[in-house]
Amino acid sequence: MNVQFLGATRQVTGSSYVLDTGGEKILIDCGLYQEREYTYRNWQDFPISPSQIQHLLLTHVHLDHSGLIPKLVRDGFSGDILLTPPSRQMLPIVLSDSARNLEEDAAFKKRRHESEGKRGPHPEVPLYTVGDAEKCYCLLKEVPYGEFTQLNSHVKVRFHDAGHILGSAMIEIILEDEGGPRSIIFSGDIGQWNKPLLNDPSVFDHADYLVMESTYGDRNHEEPQTVDEKLCSAVNETVKAGGNIVIPTFAIERAQELLYHFSRLARAGKIPYLMTFLDSPMAIEITKVFERCLKYLDEETLQLFRENQSPFDYPGLKLVESVEGSKAINLVRGSSIIMAGSGMIMGGRIKHHLTQNITRPESTLLIVGYQAAGTLGRQILDGASPVRILGQSYPVRMKITQIEGFSAHAGMSDLQRWLNNFKSPPRHVFLTHGEDESIQSLRKFINSKNWEVNAPTYKEGYML
Repeated sequence: MNVQFLGATRQVTGSSYVLDTGGEKILIDCGLYQEREYTYRNWQDFPISPSQIQHLLLTHVHLDHSGLIPKLVRDGFSGDILLTPPSRQMLPIVLSDSARNLEEDAAFKKRRHESEGKRGPHPEVPLYTVGDAEKCYCLLKEVPYGEFTQLNSHVKVRFHDAGHILGSAMIEIILEDEGGPRSIIFSGDIGQWNKPLLNDPSVFDHADYLVMESTYGDRNHEEPQTVDEKLCSAVNETVKAGGNIVIPTFAIERAQELLYHFSRLARAGKIPYLMTFLDSPMAIEITKVFERCLKYLDEETLQLFRENQSPFDYPGLKLVESVEGSKAINLVRGSSIIMAGSGMIMGGRIKHHLTQNITRPESTLLIVGYQAAGTLGRQILDGASPVRILGQSYPVRMKITQIEGFSAHAGMSDLQRWLNNFKSPPRHVFLTHGEDESIQSLRKFINSKNWEVNAPTYKEGYML
């Protein structure tokens, strides 16, 4: 059995690993690179021929784990794509939205470059199209949590709830041959304990090998009460100043979690019932999936629905789907909350709202999600000014506030807690999906347990 690391190696996005069992090749995730330094890899040929891959196992639908699937299929993959039932509902929404954004961005860049008489570093064609995305959906095969699915006579897989986003999974693979059974667990993205909406992440007591994320391996998140305090402060201070609260929002989980908090805090009288715009067709569609998948949510959220207090419907909330409706938000007078994608300000409607607010000291840019290196969100968070948005340069005058406790990722203590559940040491731990500081911190903790651990480099392979 051999594993090769095709992405998220000493950086965060582009998750992709291929497991060669001797008879078949199994791909775990097929993610888009989102850090500017690595986006060129999205355009390269896959390191292995897509036609040689028999199965794709998807941990969850975030683009850094799923966003290259249309390209994989277009280039020859025709096997099945295994994923959980909620992910099966969400993936067509996510990939179709990504394809539309890629088409729109390519068209916009082409027009801009023609007007400026120059060419950009990448072709002025989309990485893939809506048509490419639609060809993936007939390959989707949903598998339930907690039950083994036999891939062939000697390989079986089981999906476990990761507690990261709706439908997220840790994937356990068992290979049985003349040498006996061997197990490898791909953690995917590990969620936090005691978060709203979702169940806690699954834990394990044994595995021969681990491929583990390390996004926050060097730091913890804020406590839940601190999150509430900071959210109330950001809203109330901005209202007092007469500005808008602009939130780059991931459509999956973050949008729904923000609605959960805003509805609860408003009902408790801790913030005013503001006009709140969820300006994201994809987030609106994903919220509908949440409402159809209640059995996968935690008990606290289920109780809200039993009491007719849906966190996804409260006074002042406006769901904005059309472009005209999005533009009309800028005509609203008085303070409002504007939630729009993309979560790292890489594209989407958030850029247009930023052009209207980034020079206003009375407005607040509220960062509630991870900002990968090289993204516009990370540049602003790191203090860059001016910044370039939609081809124009803007000085950053709005207030920048970050609340890290919203993260869907386990913090340092949670990652250590997850590892401490193993009763016996794995033969080897591979750390992925993290920047250098996070990886080194988590590696130091694992070394203290006398476990074998390393952080693979891009395209590096290991015989298991």
